[in-house]
Amino acid sequence: MTAAPPGTVRETTGKPVPPGSWAGWVTSTDHKRIGLLTIGTSLVLFVLVGVLALIMRTQLARPEQHLVDAHTYNQLFTIHGSGMIYLVLTPFAIGMGVYLVPLQIGAPGIAIPRLTLLGYWLYVFGAVVMLAGFATPSGAHADGWFSYPPMADSDHSPGAGPDLWIAGVFLATTGTIVMGWAVLWTVLRKRTQGMTMLRLPVFSWSMIATCLMVIGAFPALLAALILLAAGRADPSVFASNTWNIGYQHLFWFYGHPVVYVMFFPYLAAVAEVLAVFSGRRFFGYTGTVLSLLVFAALSMSVWGHHMFATGQAANDYYSLTSIALLVPAGVEYFGMLGTLLGGRLRFRTPMLFALAFVPQFLIGGLTGIMVGTPVIDYHVTDSYFVVAHLHYVLFAGSAFGLFAAVYFWFPKVTGVMFDERGGRLHFWLLVTGTNLTFLPMFALGYEGMPRRVVTYAAFDGFALMNLLSSIGAAFLAAGTAVFVVNILWTLRRRAHGRAEPAPDDPWEGHSLEWATSSPPPRYNFTPERPVPPITSFAPLLDLRQRRQRERAGEGSRS
Repeated sequence: MTAAPPGTVRETTGKPVPPGSWAGWVTSTDHKRIGLLTIGTSLVLFVLVGVLALIMRTQLARPEQHLVDAHTYNQLFTIHGSGMIYLVLTPFAIGMGVYLVPLQIGAPGIAIPRLTLLGYWLYVFGAVVMLAGFATPSGAHADGWFSYPPMADSDHSPGAGPDLWIAGVFLATTGTIVMGWAVLWTVLRKRTQGMTMLRLPVFSWSMIATCLMVIGAFPALLAALILLAAGRADPSVFASNTWNIGYQHLFWFYGHPVVYVMFFPYLAAVAEVLAVFSGRRFFGYTGTVLSLLVFAALSMSVWGHHMFATGQAANDYYSLTSIALLVPAGVEYFGMLGTLLGGRLRFRTPMLFALAFVPQFLIGGLTGIMVGTPVIDYHVTDSYFVVAHLHYVLFAGSAFGLFAAVYFWFPKVTGVMFDERGGRLHFWLLVTGTNLTFLPMFALGYEGMPRRVVTYAAFDGFALMNLLSSIGAAFLAAGTAVFVVNILWTLRRRAHGRAEPAPDDPWEGHSLEWATSSPPPRYNFTPERPVPPITSFAPLLDLRQRRQRERAGEGSRS
């Protein structure tokens, strides 16, 4: 047998695969490659479905415009919402867990790696199938990311597009569940010596809570999709209101926890960034861990507040559980603020995104309590107020946490530094665009502009706020373009050996991923770079502080 070349790895087939080849990537069982494939795919889809939103905002910039017709607009609306939730923010969050959790717990790899790779490919096939709806004669699915029956049955929504949407969401969600199982099993079973549960970093704890919600709530979506598929095969299924409302219960049992699946990992990434760039241990660690678990449990008890307007939900119960979410959320916010107080803040790009996350997501959280209150929800249901609330949660909040994570761990993943000037330009464009786009939507919704409206009359009084919102969307597009150019330009310079090399720990990080090389080796740690002693949830900070005390002691003795 011919020996494999130096640096070659053996992947799923057992045959030598050159590490830089495309086959080495698409068949890899290295959790870091699977995580990067998931993250990279979700970022590409982020740009694609973001373009759909830009077309919609262009349509709504002025009254009585007809850039696209109503059916096309509804396709854009549906695939944008579905793409961001099923294909971008949720898989990106799980992809971060696939990449980072084994490193943070000192494990050489992820549990069930082949199944993890299968989960990624199910997600990819699901995305392709969903987007393939645009190639059908009747176009893509056009009934919203929630697709309520009976409007989504085959009588009211004929054609192959809705069927492809159901199949695509089913595949992508199944892949997410599989990857969530792998991450949870890894953190529970593959921790290094000394890594007790209460020494896990905040990010790894967030992935435990996230994966518990994925496993507990996401199967409800699969059940809802099966019910919807049955109704498309036989529309009489939805002749009874029992199954129409039953579908909504199944869907929202998934639909509310998924918000926290798209929140916890980004919140924890922000917590890691705030601690590192404040030079302080994260404040209130134990309380934050407990709040994540309580938050995850409560998330599966509040789904009915999405259904107040149906008259089929117990208002008092769902309003009470919705307001109860303030308690664990408050603990997490106090933890972030307590970390900042008294710290020596360094305002690098990851820190800027993390700082902006805190007040912007607070707007989304507080308006969530408002729509969880029946008397307010009845007024703003299906209006642009809900659109604004959702985007302050998922864009002003989660997406800013996403970018904080990208810039924070980019040197670790690539071994080079990104361009700081490009990162700052990206930040300021995004802050401006986010608030200029979504703040006016609160006023539009309160004044009565319905969601999903394809155009509006000049006398409605919506023109100014819509124009401001569309100008803000242009800022968002410019910021996203800067981000893409910055990342691609840095990676191109890296390929030619011209990028600035990154130290193994450029930020003075606190958790174990910063103890290994950048990028990490195949099995994360080596005999030359072993896992350091685990003394708390911030072992590298402990090590630096101990060395400082030793140097101070030597200095006093001399």
